Amino acid sequence: MKRGYLLVFLAASTWGTLGIFAKYLDGFGLSPFTMVFYRVLFAILLLGTYLRLQGIGFSLERSRLKFYALYGFFSIFLFYTLYFYTVTISSVSFAVLLLYTAPIYSMIMGRLIFGEPLRGEKLIALAMVILGVLLVNGSGTEFSAKALLFGLLTGFTYALYGVLAKFAVRKEEPEKALFYTLLFGLVFLLPFTDFHVPVGAIPYLFALALFPTFIGYILYNHALREVEVSRASIVATIEPVVAIALAFLLFGERLSAEQLIGAALIIGGSVLVHVKEGEKSGKAS
Repeated sequence: MKRGYLLVFLAASTWGTLGIFAKYLDGFGLSPFTMVFYRVLFAILLLGTYLRLQGIGFSLERSRLKFYALYGFFSIFLFYTLYFYTVTISSVSFAVLLLYTAPIYSMIMGRLIFGEPLRGEKLIALAMVILGVLLVNGSGTEFSAKALLFGLLTGFTYALYGVLAKFAVRKEEPEKALFYTLLFGLVFLLPFTDFHVPVGAIPYLFALALFPTFIGYILYNHALREVEVSRASIVATIEPVVAIALAFLLFGERLSAEQLIGAALIIGGSVLVHVKEGEKSGKAS
């Protein structure tokens, strides 16, 4: 069991580097669409090789193509691009914290789509995240309304990512599901991509595909064989902590006292939702 938690920790730590790579690539003048395109392209090559080595076939029922087109649009084209764009117009710390408003969107969608009750702890988590967002965007270092809007949209598409992933793995292996999601996402990115990139940016693009995309996903997938999803989600909240620490060390990004409190509220609200989900699933079993 300890090994499973370690794998989740390592996976979340690689995800915490996403905004760092985006910031470096922004320095090369690459658009978010171009960053995401090459991230996805290299990840597809890596994942395709992995599937071949694992003996996992590429066959897919024709009826599933529409689903993966939808999945690729929201989870790759929109989610990845919105996150990278938010990083480029604000900061790594700001973008990753708004990304972690996703559990609140999931909670609201659960209420609207599945009729799940909004119990006391969920309302507390909602209030924590809302207050946290206000504090993170306050204290005299406010980012633009555009950054706030796109950051919140990133959290929403991240929540959709999780919902659609549950439907994907019902019929396909997780690795195959990711492969086709990336493939369709690549198609949507094609019209917006500048294919001419500086040579110096290529190592960063490959590393972006290798670490937070390919290795991070494989580590997390293996961890779920030993750790419950709800418990893994709690450990995975180390991601924004890693991102904020790296942003401070590499770019000198600093959070004020109020913003640190806001960060704690957002992460705490996310943990609270996941803890209650874990208790619910434990009672159900």
